[in-house]
Amino acid sequence: MYNKRKIVNDPVHGFISIPSELHYDLIQHPYFQRLGRIKQLGMSYLVYPGAQHTRFQHSLGAMYLMEEAIAQLRSRGNVITDEEADAVLAAILLHDIGHAPFSHVLENTLTQEISHEEISLLMMEQINKEMGGALDMAIQIYQNLYPKRFLHQLVSSQLDMDRLDYLIRDSFFTGVVEGAVGAARIIKMLNVHDDQLVVEAKGVYSIEKFLIARRMMYWQVYYHKTSVSAEQVLIKTLARAKELTSKGTDLFAAPQFAYFLKNNITKEDFLHSDEPLANYAKFDDSDIISAVKTWSSCDDKVLSTLCRNLMNRKLFKIEVREKRPMGSEVKEIVHHVADRLGLTESEAKYFVTIHPVSSYTYRPKNDSIKVLYGDGELKDITDSSDLLNLSLISKHEKKYYFGYVKENDLF
Repeated sequence: MYNKRKIVNDPVHGFISIPSELHYDLIQHPYFQRLGRIKQLGMSYLVYPGAQHTRFQHSLGAMYLMEEAIAQLRSRGNVITDEEADAVLAAILLHDIGHAPFSHVLENTLTQEISHEEISLLMMEQINKEMGGALDMAIQIYQNLYPKRFLHQLVSSQLDMDRLDYLIRDSFFTGVVEGAVGAARIIKMLNVHDDQLVVEAKGVYSIEKFLIARRMMYWQVYYHKTSVSAEQVLIKTLARAKELTSKGTDLFAAPQFAYFLKNNITKEDFLHSDEPLANYAKFDDSDIISAVKTWSSCDDKVLSTLCRNLMNRKLFKIEVREKRPMGSEVKEIVHHVADRLGLTESEAKYFVTIHPVSSYTYRPKNDSIKVLYGDGELKDITDSSDLLNLSLISKHEKKYYFGYVKENDLF
């Protein structure tokens, strides 16, 4: 037991202690160790070179913040048993365990109709079998089935420990200071009222900063047009590789990667066979990168060009539009690419993309952030704030990223 009480030196939070033997064993599990080989921000390192951090680091950071939140809520007289504390710490530790390589980039690219949250649950259930039911309560909390619903809100809500850590961490590693938030201050303002996670009134300004920082990070980092461009080139690359494989072309790929190239894996496959999860659990960023490097010299002109451009950072030109581009615009570019590269128009479509991007910084009707006043009154944060543009943050923002290969990259 003593040898499992490790301390991790985290560049964001400082020293993080592993809370118990259970959490040490979870961290040591191959499913969790895989997260150290998956970049937190996908292809964003091509824009922000420091963004090399991983899902492993983020998950440890979220666990640290969860411990701080538990201590704070207990200090306010809220009852959280040791068993519940261990369970909610396990839930936040494993919340991202089902991410695909390069995080959100490849979700629904090599698998269909299943989210990373659903795969996370399948992995948690598998670990739970191996550990003889040690994660029963953690899984209930993760699924929002545990009677104390505020514990689930700490794991997944509009003010959860996941969001707090990724904003701080992504801001730190990208150098985008606008994303920095005062997590310690926010956690100090947390309380529970009628089984609901709330923020005390004197924490309103910290929540305002949190919401504004989140909006800034989405449009400045997560939806940065060059990051989106790189992601779209990678998605197009894998789509082409999958098409070629389906037609009998034998492409280099690690066995676990080849499994997803050769098969159309859906949610039903995950639910009715152990094979998809077994391969998924071995699949990480390195499999993608090694394949892309090899494919850059393959015989297929579409695939080799996409791969060379990706490896050499020759990305799509991106135009951010308020409305979807006209079909005639797309057709003109496709025709030009086909003519320059000697491709069919069907093949040339791999060099053009329309990617709709939408964001809700805050959704008042969806698990809203409640502010608790001294007289017991509860108000939504948008009604509590005197920041004039806070109501605008709750609006749905949608843009179209129209991307196409640059003229100089058509060689």
